[in-house]
Amino acid sequence: MAEEEKIEIHRGLKGVYFERSATTFIDGKAGELRYRGYSIHDLATQSTFEETAYLLLHGELPTAAQLAGFTAALVSARQLPAEIISLITLLKHAHPMEVLRTATSALGAFDAAVNDTSVEAARAKAIRLASQIPMIVAAHHAIRSGRPVPAADASLSHAANFLWMITGRKPSSDAAQLMDRDFILHAEHGSNASSFTARVVIGTEANLHAAMTAAIAALSGPAHGGAAEDVMRMAKEIGEPGNAAAYVKAKRAAGEAVTGFGHRVYRTEDPRARHMRDGVEKLSREMGEPKWFAILQAVVEAMKPYSRFGVNVNVDFYSGVIYYLNGIPQDLFVPIFAVGRVPGWAVQCIEQLQNNILIRPLTQYDGPEPRAYQPIVSRR
Repeated sequence: MAEEEKIEIHRGLKGVYFERSATTFIDGKAGELRYRGYSIHDLATQSTFEETAYLLLHGELPTAAQLAGFTAALVSARQLPAEIISLITLLKHAHPMEVLRTATSALGAFDAAVNDTSVEAARAKAIRLASQIPMIVAAHHAIRSGRPVPAADASLSHAANFLWMITGRKPSSDAAQLMDRDFILHAEHGSNASSFTARVVIGTEANLHAAMTAAIAALSGPAHGGAAEDVMRMAKEIGEPGNAAAYVKAKRAAGEAVTGFGHRVYRTEDPRARHMRDGVEKLSREMGEPKWFAILQAVVEAMKPYSRFGVNVNVDFYSGVIYYLNGIPQDLFVPIFAVGRVPGWAVQCIEQLQNNILIRPLTQYDGPEPRAYQPIVSRR
């Protein structure tokens, strides 16, 4: 028998480069993240979601005129067909991620350019989806709460309008700025599970709505998008800062992970985390609930011995408390992740379209050797 060729398996495609990308640079060892060459630290402190989304979709920072046009396009797309509202009403008792996935898929039926796979059409659809996806989240939350679906406010930024539609209150400038920063930090992150899913789907020459729907489905899994929700649950379980050390000790003794720590890519602190940390501290004081920030910091302190093993805080460790302080229910935490990630999913799809190849990896067979078929009467 001929010697078999040795095949190296990379489970989960870990460490495998499947394509080139001009969008996002990540250095997991150094804890560095850049969008289109710009440091995430500069974008988080100086940019806006609208500007960052333009950067991701077009490759360059916009001029004032370009940003004004882009923002106007986003604002004009803040509406949903009546049929989508009816669908959301029909599904009002479902989980928000299930509603978001289904309604996003259905939106394709109402987009005249749904099957136009040109780059320009993809960018235009991405703008519409960037506005419609938060509208779906907000509409569902209103309907299930027994409230009328709120009208978007054209005078508000993308982040501020989202908070207004979810909470029914005009957010403070600090709260709006922090949500804006959250969207920037979640906007893109290379070939993560949901972005890779979007690439696989668009690579089959399916339409952008199908790719976005698949990305949302991938994000709905707790191993990908659920950290922010889990951290808030953990903070409530801990209850007081003084309980954090014992909580961490018990988790580690049981061999269980402490949620909000560790990342598939980063071996040091997630570079996005510091911007959420600063925001949580400020917002918790503003809201008169400093306890939550104190609990999180007590957990960070208790986890310091494990940092040398690459188990460090990630961006979602702080995000959940921000949402909670804004009065947002925990089951909306993952949909908010989706709201911020739309530009990233879209640009991954655009890159795939520009140099498309069907993504078709292999699996190594390790099942039974060849065997003869047995008629059913002969089987025992």
